[in-house]
Amino acid sequence: EVHLVESGGGLVQAGGSLRLSCAGSGFTFDDYAIGWARQAPGKEREGFSCIKNSDGSIDYASSVKGRFTISSDHAKNTVYLQMNNLKPEDTAVYYCNGHDSWGPGTQVTVSP
Repeated sequence: EVHLVESGGGLVQAGGSLRLSCAGSGFTFDDYAIGWARQAPGKEREGFSCIKNSDGSIDYASSVKGRFTISSDHAKNTVYLQMNNLKPEDTAVYYCNGHDSWGPGTQVTVSP
């Protein structure tokens, strides 16, 4: 059974940092891309970063480029999201997805 779980969310002041983790199981991690998406209150879920574990290629949305860094640890079947210079508008539930599955999400709250 495919399983993804996020961790590392929390409350941080504007300008602060958090590192999220997405641990995967039940599938061959190296064969799939893992993406991060977020959903703010009253808004649609939007994807903003993705890493292809097969070749290491990475994409970012303009809203996070230069502030967020995605990386992958194949030995741990885990993808990380380092978030720096956080802004109040980054407040959302953050989800990872891969192999047509989604994790339950982790809350990130950035105070002014």
